[in-house]
Amino acid sequence: MKRRPLRRKLLGWLASYLALLTVVLFSAANYVHEHAEHSVWRALLDSELDSVLASKREDPDYRWQDSDTLHFFGEREAREVPAALVALEPGLHDGIRLGGRRSAVMVRQTPDFGRVALVLDITDFAALERFITRWAMLVGAVMVVVTLAMVWIGVGQLVNPLATLIKDIAGLKPGRSDQRLQVAARASSELEVIADSLNDYLERNARFVERERAFISTASHELRTPMAVISGAVELALEQPDLPPRARQQLQRVRGTTAGVEQLIQLMLVLARDPARLALRAEPLALDELLPEIVDDHAYLAVGKELTVRLEETAACTILAPVGVVQSAVGNLLRNALENSARGVIRVTLSARAVVTIDDPGDGMSPEEVAAAYARIARGERGMRTGIGLELIGRLCEHLGWKLDIHSGTGRGTRVILDMGASLP
Repeated sequence: MKRRPLRRKLLGWLASYLALLTVVLFSAANYVHEHAEHSVWRALLDSELDSVLASKREDPDYRWQDSDTLHFFGEREAREVPAALVALEPGLHDGIRLGGRRSAVMVRQTPDFGRVALVLDITDFAALERFITRWAMLVGAVMVVVTLAMVWIGVGQLVNPLATLIKDIAGLKPGRSDQRLQVAARASSELEVIADSLNDYLERNARFVERERAFISTASHELRTPMAVISGAVELALEQPDLPPRARQQLQRVRGTTAGVEQLIQLMLVLARDPARLALRAEPLALDELLPEIVDDHAYLAVGKELTVRLEETAACTILAPVGVVQSAVGNLLRNALENSARGVIRVTLSARAVVTIDDPGDGMSPEEVAAAYARIARGERGMRTGIGLELIGRLCEHLGWKLDIHSGTGRGTRVILDMGASLP
């Protein structure tokens, strides 16, 4: 669901509030006005009608003379009472139409003169009332528009620095440690507190990442020396012609384990570097020539098993990537396939789009185990069946933009797809 910006939310709430307030004020003003108007007409017509009736009682020959706005009608008067007045009940009636004119009428039932009515022409007053109402509505609308415009500008002064800060946060680069957020001078103090807190977090995170990289780099370099010594000693021992077969088998296991550890160290060194520095180490690499070498280097893992590794469909393909990284990534995937398979054929293919596919005939994994493997890769955790290499390869793919897919099913082996298309020239 798309969320509305803060400015629109504030403006919407304020517009609703102003609309409600305007309706309430105009309703209240209209109610007060109508009651005040009725009170004025009632007082005016009552006093005038009392005066007319008093004059008639004092002088039987008194005759009322209509003015431009006042008209007197009675049952015993010589002129006829208009039909619009005949059906009116005693009391004040506002808005009666007589001769196309709007009038206020006071009707009274008297014992001596019968039914009488005094009519006041209020057409001019009604026109003035409409004029004032229109101007009041216009002024109200202008005030609402001006208020909303001022609020829009004011909220902009509040929201724009926040939007700038959000844009700066979105522009932070994961690989840089010297990034800090700046707040405009017109920003509020609360925004400055937020920026200071984020800057403090960035600084602490940069120190943590730097310590992690330093530790991984130092530990990896320290491990490479003894592993090189072990590897050299094993190679020298294997060159002895009188070596017993059982000892030779154990030394070959040591050599294989050493090669695997060296690959893991290589991956750890790669992950300890910045992605930008890793990209600088890239060089043109012919995958179709490197892949057979990787398969041959891991062929010893199939010794003693009814298992063969078959290289199929190796299309010509050149990518830009560090050689050691590609060797470690593909080698670890092939190692996992060899270690989790007992018999059958492991098929390795390479497409022209730099996609390496490894199919093994192992026991495979259930959909739940595949999902758990992806979750461990995302969290950087170690899995029991996949080994630490798969998690490191998952992190390596994030560095280089590669994709790692696992397709497996219980009892039908596992297919691992490493897409290095992002490194194509």
